[in-house]
Amino acid sequence: MKQGLNLTLLIGPLVPIPAPRAVLEALNDVTVTTKDTGRSGFQLTFTLSNRSPLHTLFLLSGGSPVPVLRVIVVVTLNGTPNVLIDGVVTNNEIVPGTDGHATLTVTGEDLSVLMDRQDLSGFPFPAVPAEGRVALLCAKYAVLGVVPLVIPSVLVNIPIPTTRIEGQRGTDFSYINALAERVGYVFYLDPGPEPGMSIAYWGPQIKVGVPQPALNINMDAHTNVLSLSFSFDNSLNAIPTLYYYNELTKVVIPIPIPPITPLNPPLGLIPPIPTRLEPVADNLAKYPLAQSIMCGLAKAAKWAEAVTGKGELNVLRYGRILKARQLVGVRGAGPAFDGLHYVKSVTHKIKPGDYKQSFELSRNGLISTLPRVPA
Repeated sequence: MKQGLNLTLLIGPLVPIPAPRAVLEALNDVTVTTKDTGRSGFQLTFTLSNRSPLHTLFLLSGGSPVPVLRVIVVVTLNGTPNVLIDGVVTNNEIVPGTDGHATLTVTGEDLSVLMDRQDLSGFPFPAVPAEGRVALLCAKYAVLGVVPLVIPSVLVNIPIPTTRIEGQRGTDFSYINALAERVGYVFYLDPGPEPGMSIAYWGPQIKVGVPQPALNINMDAHTNVLSLSFSFDNSLNAIPTLYYYNELTKVVIPIPIPPITPLNPPLGLIPPIPTRLEPVADNLAKYPLAQSIMCGLAKAAKWAEAVTGKGELNVLRYGRILKARQLVGVRGAGPAFDGLHYVKSVTHKIKPGDYKQSFELSRNGLISTLPRVPA
């Protein structure tokens, strides 16, 4: 890799170790995709000779004796290590070449894929709130370095064991996501801060905090992105409406829900004009009113993201690694799109001597709310 940039690849069952030199020399490119919600994924491409014994290193992950092959990708930029992915191999593909070399493509996802393999429906949780259930389920994966970060919900609902006992439905991953959806939360695994560790975050989607260094376009020597474009689609915006059924009056009450919350503030000065009423979800009427509103707020925030941006940057020119699930400033794109944006997804593309990132941004309005975008 280039000066100031170093790639570390760790491979192994359960506890990965640094990959042998022969594996690193055969590594052609690395692709890692991180989204603001859901699973992260990776893909490794190797160029090997048709008779290379390295084929078996990854092919063994499809069965015994190595049922789980763990992969950790760490990039050290200017002395600071950044864990891009901590996951397991899910698929292998070999394409033989005509010149005596084959291409081995290894695909995988983060450790949450291990939480989605066994259906444990019916496991009881007597007198345990949703936060406690999530913490208990994540504790089973402590051997993999998973540390739960659970944000308690304001909707504390502990059923009395004499009347009802909550039981798990589906796999650990699906059940944790179902519990998050009930209170308008999200769940994902964030690799790091050290190799072999992952933070299991269960809480609200946060769009506040210290922004990352600004993405500059059309600023001559200060330009640090290769490409950046924006689009505005007002048709995506609607007034999220919750239809709540009042059992006393037997009347359905429409409740409009604002898309702005303290954790999802307006990043644009001029919000998009709503074009229609849109029901949040039909199944929310069965929940208590406070719980339904919390779920509605989470869904409404997604509908207000009428401004989207896509681009690509060179990491060495940018000076650091752009991270998803955080804010970033934009300068030089014009008054309508300058300002703070939320990074929805980032794709790392690493090749020998080259490190680029493609990214997607979103915002809930036009024109910056800040008089000056921090550099």
